[in-house]
Amino acid sequence: MIKAGIVGAGGYAGATLINILLRHPEVKIVWLMSEDAHKGKKIADLYPHLTGEIDLACQTLDDLDKNLDAVDLVFLALPHGIAINYVPKIIDAGKKVVDLGADYRFSDNKIFKQWYGIEHKTEKYLSQAVFGLPELFRSEIKKTKLIGNPGCYPTASILGAAPLVKNGLIELDSIIVDAKSGITGAGRGATLKTHYCERNEGLEAYAVTNHRHMGEIEYQLSRISGHQLNVTFVPHLAPMSRGILATIYAKAKQQVDDQALTALYKEFYKDEPFVKIFDDKAPNTKYVAGTNNCVIAVQYNECTGRIIVLSVIDNLVKGAAGQAVQNMNLICGFPETTGLKQITVFP
Repeated sequence: MIKAGIVGAGGYAGATLINILLRHPEVKIVWLMSEDAHKGKKIADLYPHLTGEIDLACQTLDDLDKNLDAVDLVFLALPHGIAINYVPKIIDAGKKVVDLGADYRFSDNKIFKQWYGIEHKTEKYLSQAVFGLPELFRSEIKKTKLIGNPGCYPTASILGAAPLVKNGLIELDSIIVDAKSGITGAGRGATLKTHYCERNEGLEAYAVTNHRHMGEIEYQLSRISGHQLNVTFVPHLAPMSRGILATIYAKAKQQVDDQALTALYKEFYKDEPFVKIFDDKAPNTKYVAGTNNCVIAVQYNECTGRIIVLSVIDNLVKGAAGQAVQNMNLICGFPETTGLKQITVFP
């Protein structure tokens, strides 16, 4: 049994993390931290569905030092640029960290600054961090104490494109990712873009040429391919609560067929408990809602010579909290699927 603390418990990812850890047989949640406005409030007051499930009140990051001795591992679910200030003291205290934010997803400080506009300040720890996509970097994850949990768009996009990139089947400069996300991806704070009347029955692209997740996708696919590549990535907000659909287009180097592509994907992910490959149907975000699964389908368009990959995840689970628990399982020596075997509620 390990003891865990959650920083950022008041957000959607933090609340989803609580949901998962409450059913994890090897974890006890010891404390919760959230923004100053939540100080002293019971988490069940912020999220009434947790009534009777957990009785903890929220503390703030000011309380971190006095609470570190009580835990073995800390989950951080914070906006970028904040975790940098706290990860060193957590690691130096001998604790493990799974950072659900962006601060430890790049091992190169220059690239981090390029996309996030700030100096990292803790390069020593940056070099210790491992990008927490278990399907591709499991062996590295098991050896570290600091995980940079991937973003939601990058998880769907990288898992969808990796078999093509790794096997040299596509022109690397031809990758286009057209992705749609549920509104929970924008966080719980109310804004004009997430207002019901603005979002309902509407579909809108945003950050069309410079979304920060584009850098993450490029960086990791370049690692996988062994060559520097660029990706055209366009995200959209869809009028649904949760889920991501990433449609990936890439120019094939030679003619292929759907059967061979599907067989390639099944072989690539054959030992992965959370990746499912569809043969002859398109995945729907409803098929993964509430689960840690990624469902992928792949086809070849003979007219254009392009391979088209459809990849769906739940942005709050495989795209955030579920993947964080998957990484925790790996660095703590638990079976990887522990606490994560739920089946989607459908319809």
